[in-house]
Amino acid sequence: MTTWQQYTKDIKSISSTEMLAINTLADLQTERIKRGISQRTLADAIGMTAAELAQLEDADVSPSLATLSRYAKGLGLRLEIAIVP
Repeated sequence: MTTWQQYTKDIKSISSTEMLAINTLADLQTERIKRGISQRTLADAIGMTAAELAQLEDADVSPSLATLSRYAKGLGLRLEIAIVP
């Protein structure tokens, strides 16, 4: 079985910046599901409609840093950015 990390190594049409946003969103979505939080519940908590959150999680739109931060905050998490050499 191919993992998400193995699969994404072969994707060349998406920039590394966009892939970072997609991977971050995937991690947040996984956390939402682990916690048993519905899309509707999280959407209400972060001021989105359930349809908007579904579009975001389906990767129909590229998430902004602000949106990822809102998502994380809705889960009681904090998004951090690090600059590394």
